[in-house]
Amino acid sequence: MILNSNEDLLDTILSKENLSAAWKHVRSNKGAAGIDGITIDDFVQHFKAVGDEIVETIRQGHYQPLPVRRVYIRKPDGGQRGLGIPTIFDRVIQQAIAQVINPIFDTIFSEFSYGFRPKRSQHHAVKKLQKYIEVGKRIAVDVDLSKFFDRVNHDFLMSLLSQRIGDKRLLKLIASNLRAGRVENGCWQACYEGVPQGGPLSPLLSNIVLDLLDKKLEKRQHHFVRYADDFVIVVSSKRAGERVMASIKRFVERKLKLKVNDAKSQVVPVSRCKFLGFSFLGAKLVWHDKSLLQFKYRIRQITGRSRGISMEKKMKELTVYLRGWINYFGIAQGFQTCIQL
Repeated sequence: MILNSNEDLLDTILSKENLSAAWKHVRSNKGAAGIDGITIDDFVQHFKAVGDEIVETIRQGHYQPLPVRRVYIRKPDGGQRGLGIPTIFDRVIQQAIAQVINPIFDTIFSEFSYGFRPKRSQHHAVKKLQKYIEVGKRIAVDVDLSKFFDRVNHDFLMSLLSQRIGDKRLLKLIASNLRAGRVENGCWQACYEGVPQGGPLSPLLSNIVLDLLDKKLEKRQHHFVRYADDFVIVVSSKRAGERVMASIKRFVERKLKLKVNDAKSQVVPVSRCKFLGFSFLGAKLVWHDKSLLQFKYRIRQITGRSRGISMEKKMKELTVYLRGWINYFGIAQGFQTCIQL
């Protein structure tokens, strides 16, 4: 059933009030320029010069977003995560879309989905998992989705969007963002699948796809928690966990058209499960070993002698990092290990 069969969603998205709110959000997040080289500081003058014309082009259905700029960031495990950085203008438009359609979808999302949703956080997700463990669910079904953001099927995603959105102009605009392609090392690459991490719309689109998984797990009355593409199901026995793993793998690959990473997926005691940087010792919340290793690595990196910056600057950087660490990991019962750097 189409919830919004009206044809004016795009007009709401392109209203001055909504675009202004979107710009303020993008500006507050800062971030690097896209392939056009226009920075946050440059954007106001750029928009004054061409903004009205481009907005009208979007309204008429003729706008083509620019490709994202492909960059890579280091992951705690030593690997790399690919990001797609849209231009500032495309970021504003994506944010404007998200502001309008997020309420349409958020009302149907599972209560066990915590990623990129209002008044929900990683801490809420971790605490929910801890409650499951406290009542005896001690086996974790830890399913790793292989390169999730790079593998979302565009046609499948658009079919899900069209079930709730009736404005064909808006659907066309979202599809054009998905298929804009990317530029890596100066070369344009077509994108036939995936929602690039780095755009304001991608978190919502990922939740729309994975909501089907949530509904499947709810229907089977499984105990689970999901934060974006990171999710864990907890059961009472290894045998039950293996059955759940096989079932979920079939659903993910056949229905969602995604891929499960068999090498990283596992059915294990919760003490061996890593969720959002945490693990469990019994029902006690602790830092995962990999999180502690990353903490030590980053401290040594900041305070290293070979950096060529003043001690004062190092201390400021260290203070910012430690404050962020404590704010996030302070809910765990493991600060005594902090001393052993």
